[in-house]
Amino acid sequence: MQLKNKITLPCGAVLDNRLAKSAMSENLSPKNHRPNKKIVTLYNQWVKGGAGLIITGNIMIDGSAIAEPGNILVEDKSSFDMLQKWADLGKSTHTHLWPQINHPGRQAIGFLNKEVVAPSAIKTQIKGMSRMFKEPRALNDEEIIAIIERFGNTAAILKEAGFTGVQIHGAHGYLISQFLSPLTNHRTDQWGGSLDNRMRFVLEIYRNIRSKVGSGFPIGIKINSADFQRGGFSENESRAVAKLLAEEGIDLIEVSGGTYEAPSMTGFQAKQSTLEREAYFMEYVEKIRKEIKAPLMLTGGFRTISKMEEALQQNKLDVIGLARPFAIYPDLPHLIFNNQIEKIEIAAPKTGLKFIDQSGFVDIKWYEMQIHRLAKNKAVDLGLNGYAVMYHNIKETVKKLLRLHA
Repeated sequence: MQLKNKITLPCGAVLDNRLAKSAMSENLSPKNHRPNKKIVTLYNQWVKGGAGLIITGNIMIDGSAIAEPGNILVEDKSSFDMLQKWADLGKSTHTHLWPQINHPGRQAIGFLNKEVVAPSAIKTQIKGMSRMFKEPRALNDEEIIAIIERFGNTAAILKEAGFTGVQIHGAHGYLISQFLSPLTNHRTDQWGGSLDNRMRFVLEIYRNIRSKVGSGFPIGIKINSADFQRGGFSENESRAVAKLLAEEGIDLIEVSGGTYEAPSMTGFQAKQSTLEREAYFMEYVEKIRKEIKAPLMLTGGFRTISKMEEALQQNKLDVIGLARPFAIYPDLPHLIFNNQIEKIEIAAPKTGLKFIDQSGFVDIKWYEMQIHRLAKNKAVDLGLNGYAVMYHNIKETVKKLLRLHA
């Protein structure tokens, strides 16, 4: 079975197999945005599940830029003991555990932040949700350099805590993605305009992190194949960025796509032919495979084990990324390796209200509720219906707002 094969990354680190849990927002942190016992309980189950690589939900690098109410923040060592407990989970199983580090930029919930910053003063526009986002202020040069430094500092703290790698979140419309896209980056200085200038930000982040963690510590990145918005970050531009990062020595490139405004990563808008092929961004991966030597990880759509095996056998990619299936099957790799599952059958419930169901909101929150059950050492509940999900989310949102303003 190809999925069982080890892979050696450019830095020399070895993943025990080709299955990875991709990042999902856990939203488990309390008001102080620190890691807690729930996050350790959750990841203890995932680490024991047998994946070669586990990537966490996005961790914020700046306390003044929080994406969601339950995000974890690591900008200093104030939660170092709990970070160590979290990182220690992977040592007994030789599972790589990589935190995903991120700055949301303009894609941050407005009420969580006094102000929102971005490459340019362009507001996030999502149908029915635009009021949640503030008009951002354009960053100045000094602030951009400070954010780059923050990425490096957070990575260094996480390495010291015992994590075995980090992933830079450069996709899905967050700050790095905003710098890369001409739709959200209208700057005329060294950080905007040409692609060389727009990709300077992510390149300097990688270099800063590498200078702080050393040559033997894995650094990965999640990058959009494209933004899937007219005039946005294109596939050709994405390939150029990936090639540059590969030349710099990046250890693993995870391919995704879309933003909050055009959520292609969810698969809700995918063509039937894409759904049948399963891997949403395979065409992009097949093109870039011919151009770079860096290991490639593809996340989005894989559900059939035979198709995962086929992609690896044909050398189209190196690592299979799965996210939502891990919320239902925390021991999914063991099930696959022991031939106990051939196809991952999961279907989140619907409400019957078209405008809600098409938004994907209930679907996302259904999986989040399963994650929260795992974090409490409870069994997954496949019987949760759409209305129960909506009620629970409204109740939890009110609780979080009351805590924030207490």
